[in-house]
Amino acid sequence: MSTQTLSNKILSRIYSKKRGWVFTQVHFRDLGNDPGVRKALQTLSDRKTIHRLARGLYLYPETHPQLGVLSPTPNQIAQALAGKDDLRIQPSGAYAANLLGLSEQVPAKVVFLTDGTNRTIKVGNQEIILKQTTPKNMATAGRTSGLVIQALRYLGREHVDDCVIDRLAARLDPDDRRQLLKDIRHAPAWIGEIFRRLAEKDE
Repeated sequence: MSTQTLSNKILSRIYSKKRGWVFTQVHFRDLGNDPGVRKALQTLSDRKTIHRLARGLYLYPETHPQLGVLSPTPNQIAQALAGKDDLRIQPSGAYAANLLGLSEQVPAKVVFLTDGTNRTIKVGNQEIILKQTTPKNMATAGRTSGLVIQALRYLGREHVDDCVIDRLAARLDPDDRRQLLKDIRHAPAWIGEIFRRLAEKDE
């Protein structure tokens, strides 16, 4: 395959995505070999068609009239790092608490649990960490229950009061609360009790 043909195929795939898409060369391995893909992405980056966020990590930029190029979220970056291998990721720690409105600060180091390999990448002033964990910790990955478990673990039992529970309850819809009860077996006992309290608020 010629370099131009490969570049056109890569560009066509990029254009088929929504602006704000974050990706790596892994997303194009079915189109050509790694050196060819890498060279094509470098050319597109030089032309400003895509933005290079870090080594091997790219953005199909979305722009705002006043703000300019919008930065991707930690979750978008983590999804790109997980690649096309159907790896699961689960926000954890302070970032999980932030996503649920239990913390206003997005941490400088954002940790995602994964069933893949460990990986760390720095984008601007933020570090995105994929941390390999056990199947048990990934049992609720991608569900609200998984996010709640990780946020509560981060806060710690002694810091979860009625105010925290009320703030959580305000974020959960009836389907979320029912899912908590289904996943209660995957949560530590003290978090399981909070799941029950949250579920009762739907009654």
